[in-house]
Amino acid sequence: MLDLKEPKTLPLDAPFRLTQRPRRLRATAALRESVAETHLRPTDFIAPFFVLPGRGPSEAIPALPGVYRHSVEGFLREAERALRLGVRSWLLFGVMPEEAKDPLGQSSADPEGPVPQAVRAARRAFGEEAVIYTDVCLCAHTSHGHCGVLKETPRGLRIDNDRSLRQLAAMALVHAEAGADFVAPSDMMDGRVGYIRRVLDEAGFIEVGVLSYAVKYASAFYGPFREAAKSAPSFGDRASYQMDVRNAREALREAALDEAEGADMLMVKPALAYLDILARLRPSTPLPLVAYNVSGEYAMLKAAAQAGVLDEARAVRETLWAIKRAGADLIVSYHALEALEQGWL
Repeated sequence: MLDLKEPKTLPLDAPFRLTQRPRRLRATAALRESVAETHLRPTDFIAPFFVLPGRGPSEAIPALPGVYRHSVEGFLREAERALRLGVRSWLLFGVMPEEAKDPLGQSSADPEGPVPQAVRAARRAFGEEAVIYTDVCLCAHTSHGHCGVLKETPRGLRIDNDRSLRQLAAMALVHAEAGADFVAPSDMMDGRVGYIRRVLDEAGFIEVGVLSYAVKYASAFYGPFREAAKSAPSFGDRASYQMDVRNAREALREAALDEAEGADMLMVKPALAYLDILARLRPSTPLPLVAYNVSGEYAMLKAAAQAGVLDEARAVRETLWAIKRAGADLIVSYHALEALEQGWL
């Protein structure tokens, strides 16, 4: 039993008047909820999906427990689940077999590829109930795994930025033709937002938006995604086109350039290790900000929960609230559907 008697040595007669008591606003759960500054709704989430070509069962992704690669049919089932939970925004990634890849990533612009097929199927099934975003990048389509087309230079193989833009725009156009609401270039080539915007406009897709991965760092937290999308580079790394993790002012420059080129939304990726970037970017732009709670961030929490060192529900809730609090309007998260189903939010 607790001994709640005051110690005899306490100077109870000392003059003291406390007028500011912040704890008054934390006294009960109902009160805390009524004055909470940050809230998450199902419509704040973008659910990511990996789509396979052909038919067949869903494939578990060992590095991402609870996440799967789906055929188009499997994706539609997951899309129905998302709609039931109120998550009406989806981001699609295509997963290609090795035999479909080449140095130029030409399968990225195949209208019968897994993403265009999934978009058309979703439009038939759900109409305009959902907002469909499609990732635009060559890494899952190139035999070398890089996000652009390679060229020989005196210093060896390098990414040909301007030549890559043509293939990226062709990919975006195919997605727009299939019915995507937004194309989301994640390649980090200079000028790709403006190039894609011009190609879409000239083809008559003036209502298809561009969600730019404007601020994408060369992060260690992408490892599980590269397994999921089978998109790891076969040599070198992506530091020559993704941002240096030490830089913050550069993020403001990248975002401003993409906004000027016609981006409708801007993304910061990863989210959790770059909350300072989100907070710095928020007052600098009127555009909606998207944060990508990436695969490594998801996998860390899953591993910690499995090891019994974290309460998963509380850790996920705290993580997602932090991203929202830092300034994100929308959050791409692998936790979204599970967190909503389990009542974690």
